[in-house]
Amino acid sequence: MKTNDFKNAWNGLSPIQKEAALWDEGSLLVIAGPGSGKTRVLTCRIAYLIEKTENERFRILGLTFTNKAADEMRNRVNTFIPGNEDRIFLCTFHSFCADVLRQHGVHLGINPNFSIYSQESDLQAVVDEAVQEAADKFDYVTDNERKALPVIQRLKTSLIFPEEAEKTFSDISLGRRFAAVYAAYENQLSKRNALDFNSLLVYTYKLFTKYPALAKRYRTVYKYICIDEFQDTTEAQYKIIKALAGNEFHNIFVVADDDQIIYQWNGASYKRIEQFTQEFSPKIIQLPLNYRCPPEIVSIANNLIRYNFQRSKNKQPIQAFRLSNGGNNVRLLSGFPNEDAEAEEIVKDIMSNHIKEYGTVVVLARNRKLLLTIQRSFDAHSISAIIAQRKNSFESTPLIWIQSVLFLANDRQDQKQLITLCGSFEKLTNLVISSDEVISQADLSNHDLLQHWTNIAIQKISDGKMKTVLHSINKNLVNSRDFLAFCKDAFDWVEKESQQGFDQYSKTFTHYEEEKDVWDELVRDIKGSLRENLTLDAFLQEIQMRSKEATPKKDVVLLMTIHGAKGKEFNHVYLIGMVEDELPSFQSKQKGADSPEMEEERRNCFVAITRALETLTLSYADSYKGWPKNPSRFLSEMGILVESKTENDEELPF
Repeated sequence: MKTNDFKNAWNGLSPIQKEAALWDEGSLLVIAGPGSGKTRVLTCRIAYLIEKTENERFRILGLTFTNKAADEMRNRVNTFIPGNEDRIFLCTFHSFCADVLRQHGVHLGINPNFSIYSQESDLQAVVDEAVQEAADKFDYVTDNERKALPVIQRLKTSLIFPEEAEKTFSDISLGRRFAAVYAAYENQLSKRNALDFNSLLVYTYKLFTKYPALAKRYRTVYKYICIDEFQDTTEAQYKIIKALAGNEFHNIFVVADDDQIIYQWNGASYKRIEQFTQEFSPKIIQLPLNYRCPPEIVSIANNLIRYNFQRSKNKQPIQAFRLSNGGNNVRLLSGFPNEDAEAEEIVKDIMSNHIKEYGTVVVLARNRKLLLTIQRSFDAHSISAIIAQRKNSFESTPLIWIQSVLFLANDRQDQKQLITLCGSFEKLTNLVISSDEVISQADLSNHDLLQHWTNIAIQKISDGKMKTVLHSINKNLVNSRDFLAFCKDAFDWVEKESQQGFDQYSKTFTHYEEEKDVWDELVRDIKGSLRENLTLDAFLQEIQMRSKEATPKKDVVLLMTIHGAKGKEFNHVYLIGMVEDELPSFQSKQKGADSPEMEEERRNCFVAITRALETLTLSYADSYKGWPKNPSRFLSEMGILVESKTENDEELPF
């Protein structure tokens, strides 16, 4: 039954938005500009499809690129039509692929309780072992191949398997070496019962193409597929959709904007929209109306992006929904001798104009180096400012210990997790349990590593509260799979101990409080996503794929790269470092003014300026790292500077 929230959202749709939301059978491409309300359209469409088919049991698959976006969409749909959560699966591409492999990966020799390696240190360790393995077999493999990780990942994003790798290299010798290491790398992952992010895509594609009946089963279960941010799809992701759809399935609804393709380095391409148009023959609806930005920002955004040629045919310019308030919505600050002076004046400007609303301000830059410079200026003025970045792992000892227990419960012979468990438990309790002792004694008994570790710990522990949580491991993890019950007992123990003697400001508890909040949020979102499929292996796989950064506090200025700001909006946007060699980058200039790389830099700028809800402030200095710089050509293209120099072959990158 539709709720008032659904009725209000539906009634708020414009006629063209409603046309998209009402789309039924066949393929549809929605070209949605920044701030065009695409999330509302997408969620209203999903809610509409479910509400009008309340007696049917098919599901709807919604794919997007970040867990936060998927969680937001899921929460909206659940608010619109509560009680229908089992009819939707809204997730990232990687989460969908992980779910497919959990259920059917056994056909490819993949155990459902696989781990997902996301940290570069773990992946590099696998590469190091792979090089050793390959070198033992082939005398032409050398230590130079220890740098093979980026090459292997590029091969995977192109869906190239180890047996196909050699012939993709023009240099036969190089191809032979990398192919050998790639094959050994996959073997080492298999030994660890692990997959990397790209493996999720590669093996899902292999599963759907090797077993087409399985793909047919999925498109029967999921009668409609909706894809958000389609312009960001890689070749592998697009081919998965193609394999899933087969020849007869065309109920694919995609939302895209070729003016916001800024992940070309990661496999995204403007050609993806062309492929979809050619291969699925979709109806095309454009949503050019921008509800987010003041008209002054919309105007300069249109001025800028019209210099790009890699755009959809008949692309409409974005249109401002809001009326001008006559304020100074777009400003340019310049005349600074260097980046330090620029940073200092930007901080003072924020203090002057937004002193009571720091949490509504974001400072954007093309790269992280400039953010570090301005962060030092914020620190000098005692203003809280953090650089937002993905965090792949927990750092506090209690979270490391709890997570290692869960991982060992999921794979009872994982010696790496046992070592982590022993080390973190020693930091928490000062109790030394040797991992070697556990391994050797477990080899002599019928016990797995977790069971044996727990029994040793119970024998050595005299504290009653500590024993309670150890018995919880036996009860809820060794003898059953109630991992949420164990987590509750473990956190209760940690909280009680911290209140009765542990120093919460020691290294043991550094970041604990904020990471506990992150953990609670992750558990809530994962439970909402997986629902009846909330098994321990599925839970841990989602934990590994999701970022662990804390939600910023309301009085903190956010510092972000442009890539990190994609998909977000802020009241007040400061875009710093608007010079040649920075934005656009030196590398794009080397490629030429009409190159795809320069067009992507322009899209970066377009994305950055269209994050602003109220004001946009642009700035540049005369020199960076001691090198003189010209104002960015994008300032001229936007119409903010009447003239700026754009090419200087004598300049060097800093």
